[in-house]
Amino acid sequence: MNQDSFFSTIIKHYNKKLPFVVYRKPNAISVKGLLQNNNELYKIEDFTESGFVFAPFNTEDDSILIPLEYSEAIVTKYTSGELYSNASEDEKGSENTSEVIKDFHINLVDKAVKAIDEDNAFKKVVISRKEAIKSSEGNPINLFKKLLDSYKTAFVYCWYHPNIGLWLGATPETLLKVQGNQLSTMALAGTQRYNGTTDVIWQDKERTEQQFVTDFIIDYVKPLVSSLSIGKTETLKAGNLLHLKTELRGLLEKGNNNLKNIVLALHPTPAVCGMPKTKAKQFILDNENYNREFYTGFLGELNIKEHITRNNNRRNVENNAYNTLKTVTNLFVNLRCMQYKNNETILYVGGGITKDSIPEKEWEETVNKTLTIKSIL
Repeated sequence: MNQDSFFSTIIKHYNKKLPFVVYRKPNAISVKGLLQNNNELYKIEDFTESGFVFAPFNTEDDSILIPLEYSEAIVTKYTSGELYSNASEDEKGSENTSEVIKDFHINLVDKAVKAIDEDNAFKKVVISRKEAIKSSEGNPINLFKKLLDSYKTAFVYCWYHPNIGLWLGATPETLLKVQGNQLSTMALAGTQRYNGTTDVIWQDKERTEQQFVTDFIIDYVKPLVSSLSIGKTETLKAGNLLHLKTELRGLLEKGNNNLKNIVLALHPTPAVCGMPKTKAKQFILDNENYNREFYTGFLGELNIKEHITRNNNRRNVENNAYNTLKTVTNLFVNLRCMQYKNNETILYVGGGITKDSIPEKEWEETVNKTLTIKSIL
């Protein structure tokens, strides 16, 4: 399908108030859409379903499915438009949050640091906030296109259900990928502004935070996989921010090939919740003073059949290339996201808190993150 017809089809579906998701995987050319043919609210039961899953932060709430069997799948090759210019964030974004919001966030970070340092309640907790701004863009699909143009290496999406609302985002973080019995995931933590190079110095606070996330994944995933390998920690550029990233890979053990167990073991990760998970999550629910909903949840393709092309001999491509059909799951953590409602955009942003956190600097980190998203609004 050509690009104009693709987006025209999405807009018509949205105007009919029917559920859909449109998305592009990291570094991909193709943009995919899944258009549900009714307005039913389907829920995940055991992760054997097939389609696109949209899950909240709180695992006690329902995860929503756009089922493959009740949807039309469409695809196009996306060519960047001129909807977004590469002006700096300082030119396009501005800090307009109230002093009340700022003071609340700083005080909450201070409370979290004391809970870590004095009470030894947990090692790390992620504190977040939301911010509502008026949007001059009346068409959410144009916002989606701006995200496509701005975040080539992220998972970019626009998701809608009339019973829930419309969400958009560009997340750099993979929760997990399963291809056959091969599993891969990543530990992502630490943040600093991108200033023209990825050759930067990371402070102890960021490196400690990154190690927490890596250790968590190893502890929770290792019993469910074999041949677990841990890559080296690298600096990842996502928009105009930098993060620390470590990739982990393994094979699902026979008898433990239960996707639900893997997902619940990982989610929510220390990168969006904290550790120990249970205590950090309870602190968030008790103190953040708002409902995260689908922010810091996860989303993506669930149990999709996909043709995998392989070639074991690069010198003889024609004779050695072959296709295999495998079941693939690609799930991403819902970061750098926004909720679009009544021409108002609600931004969600947070940061990891450890004993070394300085509340004022943690506030500044959330401001930097919102500027990244505000730059396209």
